[in-house]
Amino acid sequence: MSQKFQVTGMSCGHCAGVVQNAVQTIDPSAQVTVDLETGHVDVVSQHPRQDIIVAIENAGYRAQ
Repeated sequence: MSQKFQVTGMSCGHCAGVVQNAVQTIDPSAQVTVDLETGHVDVVSQHPRQDIIVAIENAGYRAQ
């Protein structure tokens, strides 16, 4: 299932990697695409949306 998130606080490639790793910590098979310019993060995962938001926020970013 494809899910889209608006993530604030990312400013560089390292930030994108942290967000990607946070999602893949709860779902190692998740496909994560980060667009730093827009702050959009696309995730293909069967995990509930709220779990992904919590993982991103625990990594230090704001997700909606």
